[in-house]
Amino acid sequence: MNKAIFLDRDGVLNHEIYDYICRVEDFKILDYQIPVLKKFFDEGYLLIVITNQGGIALKRYTEQELAVMHQLLRNAFLAKGADIAGFFYCPHHPTVGGECKCRKPKSGMLLDAIDLYDIDPALSVMIGDKPRDVEAANGAGVKGILIEPDEQIKYDLVKDVLNRETLV
Repeated sequence: MNKAIFLDRDGVLNHEIYDYICRVEDFKILDYQIPVLKKFFDEGYLLIVITNQGGIALKRYTEQELAVMHQLLRNAFLAKGADIAGFFYCPHHPTVGGECKCRKPKSGMLLDAIDLYDIDPALSVMIGDKPRDVEAANGAGVKGILIEPDEQIKYDLVKDVLNRETLV
């Protein structure tokens, strides 16, 4: 089985603007996150993005524009010797079409990634900047770490959480 570092996107991997990032030119990658995540990549962890993208349902941007942003993010990691194994996003919004199984705080995206990549949840962690990220992680049996928006990920903290026996 594989192990993974699941990552929320906005506020963790790119600058949080407290609204939907609708334009590629507003997508600012937090380059300082890449070295610490590369350490985990080098240790055999899959890096997987788990992100709500309700702006698609609200028609603020398209899946094609989202794909461009995700390719920019993947390219930034590749340039530093790491790779993002997958991007899982929820295009739904509760005001358009009701509830879904994938929108965080539900665990659908994590469960799909765990299944697709044969991941052991007990050996994995989710890093997010909202309580719903931790709630989604815990619902999938994954430990969660809550950081402030745009806060640098701390390698030692992540290792400590990974070494704990119980969910955080």
